[in-house]
Amino acid sequence: MNIKDMIPAKVKAGLKTNLQSILTRSIRCALKEQGLEKMASRLEEIIPDISKQYSLFEVKGSYLNAKVRGMHAFQMSLIDKVIRNFNDSIVIVDIGDSAGTHMQYIRGLYSKGLKIRSLSVNLDEKAVVKIRSKGLEAICAKAENLENYNINPDIFLCFETLEHLMDPCKFLNSLSSNTKVKYLIATVPYLANSRIGLHHIRQCDRRDVYAENTHIFELSPDDWKLLIRHSGWRVENEQVYLQYPMRGLWRATRSLWRKNDFEGFYGFVLSRDSDWSSKYKDW
Repeated sequence: MNIKDMIPAKVKAGLKTNLQSILTRSIRCALKEQGLEKMASRLEEIIPDISKQYSLFEVKGSYLNAKVRGMHAFQMSLIDKVIRNFNDSIVIVDIGDSAGTHMQYIRGLYSKGLKIRSLSVNLDEKAVVKIRSKGLEAICAKAENLENYNINPDIFLCFETLEHLMDPCKFLNSLSSNTKVKYLIATVPYLANSRIGLHHIRQCDRRDVYAENTHIFELSPDDWKLLIRHSGWRVENEQVYLQYPMRGLWRATRSLWRKNDFEGFYGFVLSRDSDWSSKYKDW
């Protein structure tokens, strides 16, 4: 018998609660240190309840709320760096959007003086219905098939999506080659060393899995940047958001994040550049 099986259920629950409490405090310290605390508070004012953010589970409890709020603050900080380049109107397409949340954030922060049109794209029909119920435009489609919809936005958003795709190279090249988009803003899990995900296979978990809860490629920033250049893009801006602070006692939670989750997220702003993708003749 595994020693873990000998631990009473109440003890396991208590250990999990204590761990989540520690990680929640770690996130709050990280947001403050990385200058994202104000953005997180502003986003919470715009959308107080993010429990329905995902289709496969609810965002419940202090830990999950802090984790998702922190990630959203980081993502919106990347958008903020770009959206200020537009004065009159803007068209934004959110690929892999699960709830319309970022489109609501954008309207809440920038709608004064800026005409905003948005389109959300998701393979999950439930997510599309959820987004439309908020009065937002959405289509049910695979991210890889966007070229069939003649979509030409100013900005593509692609948050926590690339690691779920079967072929991120072909997807990125399609967006670069078949649209006139000015920027693509994306985030992926941050790992210092690349690996294949497919964690359900690693753990011999034979339950059905879906694109939303299955990571395929979990790459380091350096490897993502090689793939990005190969696929027809140039990195205009990049940033790493860590879910723990780099100073003070809470820095010690780094090992807990590595063991139980991701250390943080890697974000980048891209513009189209075919310098390297044009060298590859078998797209």
